[in-house]
Amino acid sequence: MSASEPLRLQISQVGDYAFRIEFDGTQLEALLTDEPAPLGHDSGPNPSRVLLAAIGNCMAASLVFALRKFKNQPGPITAGIRATPERNAEGRWRIPRADIELRLAEPGESHVQLERIMAQFENFCVVTQSVREGIDVQARVLDSNGKQLHPPPQT
Repeated sequence: MSASEPLRLQISQVGDYAFRIEFDGTQLEALLTDEPAPLGHDSGPNPSRVLLAAIGNCMAASLVFALRKFKNQPGPITAGIRATPERNAEGRWRIPRADIELRLAEPGESHVQLERIMAQFENFCVVTQSVREGIDVQARVLDSNGKQLHPPPQT
């Protein structure tokens, strides 16, 4: 797959709030997501945790990429990410902030071009930068006959 090809996922409800996510065009195993009680049964991570995992994973991978770009050989990087959901002005749950800590396996001074790497690695992270810039999500709802219910059709 090239970077310019669309990413496609299929998501199917398999329980109250449990969904199976399949990654089209790949051999990857499906991912089961679910909400915690009282809505769901905690049989998988909920979408908020998946979002944080995507941010943390992408940031760690971007740091590895930036270090290797300057011919460093970093050991395994670890990341911890923390966010506290809060209600917005309309009373809806949102994640207004995420704090991530990335940890190198060795002292910083063992890497060349460290200052330059620290100045640019975040810019390599597709997920974090997309979230920071805001992703324009366009939603359509169709019924079982293919009739568009949302947004209302233009007349």
